[in-house]
Amino acid sequence: MQNANTINVENSINSGQVFLWKKNKEFWLGVNGQDILKIDTAGSVKSYQNTRTDFFRKKDNIEEIINSISKDSIVKIAVKQFLGLRLIRQDPFQCLISFIVSSNSNIQKIKLNLENLCKKFGRKVEFDKQEFSLFPQPEKIAQASINEIVECGLGYRSKFVKEAATKIFKDEIDLELLEKNNYLDVKEVICSIPGVGNKVADCTMLFSLNKLEAFPLDRWMVRILKKYYQDEFQIETKTITEKQYNRLHEKIVNHFGPYAGYGQQFLFKMEREINQKKWL
Repeated sequence: MQNANTINVENSINSGQVFLWKKNKEFWLGVNGQDILKIDTAGSVKSYQNTRTDFFRKKDNIEEIINSISKDSIVKIAVKQFLGLRLIRQDPFQCLISFIVSSNSNIQKIKLNLENLCKKFGRKVEFDKQEFSLFPQPEKIAQASINEIVECGLGYRSKFVKEAATKIFKDEIDLELLEKNNYLDVKEVICSIPGVGNKVADCTMLFSLNKLEAFPLDRWMVRILKKYYQDEFQIETKTITEKQYNRLHEKIVNHFGPYAGYGQQFLFKMEREINQKKWL
């Protein structure tokens, strides 16, 4: 019988957090910045760079987190159904670019666009008898022309991807340093990147910068909150303004607590599965 500390690799990877992954028999293989990871069904990670990574956040006290977020019957059902779902701690630059690319898109297209970006600008390596393209370094994208980035299928997002990469390359933004700052300060910095709004900032903070109170609100999550939590959050519109977003986030953290981001992930996974939406 599964317990709270068991990691369900399949559900964790197939939950909208990461995109550059593929399954090969009983293993998952994926790009994580300048590394390639190979993960077995038990969650053991083998790394191309031979680095130790807490990819599945094993250091988190998952029992405490589940107790903390289980404030109502809906999230309790989601947790029970997807026990073993974990937040993934991924490379911050890859995470930022991935969610800029994700705007107004679907998982299959995001995956394809990011694969194209890696093939065009990333270094080729061999791992596990296969060739992979690492995620591009910031300078490679920063020094590329907009047309070269557009060729990867990014469309209007191309200029935002280049702007973000340029800010990182020029050390105007230090993602690793940001992890040490508080949620609101980090969000302000990330939202200063052209084309980056609240949702992309929250995804970047939750999935790569250790801000577990981040609660990304896209159309799916707004729909979920309206469906299950209308009395608590009283959402009146399909889209929410920046002011509404910040006010709603405050209410969400008051409801779910400091690990609200875990609650978001369980609810998102549950609703996408109910609607039989495609993953990787």
